[in-house]
Amino acid sequence: MVLNRERADAIRATAHQVREDVVRMVHAAKCGHPGGPLGMADFMATLFIEHMQLTPENLHTPERDRFVLGNGHTCAGYYALLAAQGIIPREELMNFRKMGSPLQGHPHRNADLGIDFSTGSLGNSLSVASGMALGARLNGWDTRVYSASSDGESQEGQIWEAATSAAHYGLSNLTVIVDFNNIQIDGEMRQVMNVRDLREKYEAFGWHAVDVDGHDVVAVDAALCAAKDETERPSAIIAHTHLGKGVSFMEDQPGWHGVAPNDEELEQALAELEALQP
Repeated sequence: MVLNRERADAIRATAHQVREDVVRMVHAAKCGHPGGPLGMADFMATLFIEHMQLTPENLHTPERDRFVLGNGHTCAGYYALLAAQGIIPREELMNFRKMGSPLQGHPHRNADLGIDFSTGSLGNSLSVASGMALGARLNGWDTRVYSASSDGESQEGQIWEAATSAAHYGLSNLTVIVDFNNIQIDGEMRQVMNVRDLREKYEAFGWHAVDVDGHDVVAVDAALCAAKDETERPSAIIAHTHLGKGVSFMEDQPGWHGVAPNDEELEQALAELEALQP
């Protein structure tokens, strides 16, 4: 079923709000990672609004859907989406990375905030998500498990051990969305450690896998629907994105992987985002 215009516009509006929240949060903290969550905003908003069953009412329901953020340093966008869902108070976002806040620089497991796993070192996420998916199936639950990963995290060997296991157990309730922007902290991924064609890799490991434009919410929605229709294999969605999407001086610039904007840069970023408001 094709995403209708009204729903697509709602997703784009949420993604826009997430981007504004991210630059404000990282600026207020004077540290953090703005580039990744700006690039992930479109596909993450599509996932949270249209597909993942996570609400203030079902936070403590054991069989609800689960989410694991593998590239945990991008958590500003994750927190902004939880606020958009009414799970995190919006005013708490400005305490990002500050002493005593539950919103630290990597997600810390917190059942009251819908944060299902503490993620730090890259490589662990798909193993954890696979375990959640297998556990849900053994319990007879209809739970779907989603994991966000990245091309950089795909350099870790544990990702491919988990991919082997998930295919072996036929975890069709598991979907990973890989943020493929060719950027990591040391430069271009293809220069640092080229992971090559991830769709082909996941297919070779026995997964259903597709490439999508990670900024096209209709295409992302279609890929997530196809993942739900898959009954025998786990699914991988390779989302091709631009780091820093929406802010001209951040787009595709490795230097904005993990740097906070100053006052002038914040003003420019918000002005540019405002001009792009859907």
